[in-house]
Amino acid sequence: MSLNVAHGRKLAPQQFFVRSHRFRENLTQVAHVLRREAPHVIALQEADGPSFWSGRFHHVEHLAEETGYQHHFWGEHHARRLGKRRVSIGTALLSRVPLANPSSFAFERPGLRARKGFVVATVPFPGAPGRGVDIVSVHLDFLRKVVRRRQIREMAAELAGRTNPLVVLGDMNSWWERRNDAIHLLMDTLGVRPCQPEADHLATFPSLRPRLRLDWILVSQGLDFGRYQVVADRVSDHLGVVAEIHAIPAA
Repeated sequence: MSLNVAHGRKLAPQQFFVRSHRFRENLTQVAHVLRREAPHVIALQEADGPSFWSGRFHHVEHLAEETGYQHHFWGEHHARRLGKRRVSIGTALLSRVPLANPSSFAFERPGLRARKGFVVATVPFPGAPGRGVDIVSVHLDFLRKVVRRRQIREMAAELAGRTNPLVVLGDMNSWWERRNDAIHLLMDTLGVRPCQPEADHLATFPSLRPRLRLDWILVSQGLDFGRYQVVADRVSDHLGVVAEIHAIPAA
């Protein structure tokens, strides 16, 4: 499953309009959805460490405790101090199975905007070559296609040494009709593919009236999709995505 948790602000346009206690309440609603869907692995984006603008507690640790997921890994991609105030933003993986060799990578900062990045770890996967799959939670730039393309090339360079099948989940800030944008470049550089790329019913943003499919799960050769659906709960400004993934038996 992949979900942009929007810093715990739910549908508020900005964190500054959310009272401190509301962040925990909002993330408790997120945790309810995660427990109900019960995926083996969850990729989170816009997941905050302790930050003055989002309740001053670690969102990923809170979600892990609320959901009972024993394994989690968070990567900080953007950190900033304003006097005694701190902002800490990243991506994360929650997992029911062990996360082997986890690592975090922050992309080059796009001007004055917050840095994005990804985390990656290996999970056991019966039936897959080597019986392991590399899982990536990534958040790409929202504003400029040229920045997203650069970020994908950075990610491909970091993942080049890995030989396991690959599952890439996250907020790509791009949709299928943008022919030379993120989704198509991910397919070209990482050898991954989406499920039903032109399906209108899989739009995820904005969650109140979804029009754009910004949130994706993509798999590499040797893996295939079973069930693939958008989760309708409006616990963020993005809707979540859930996929069943299985290994393709060797011929």
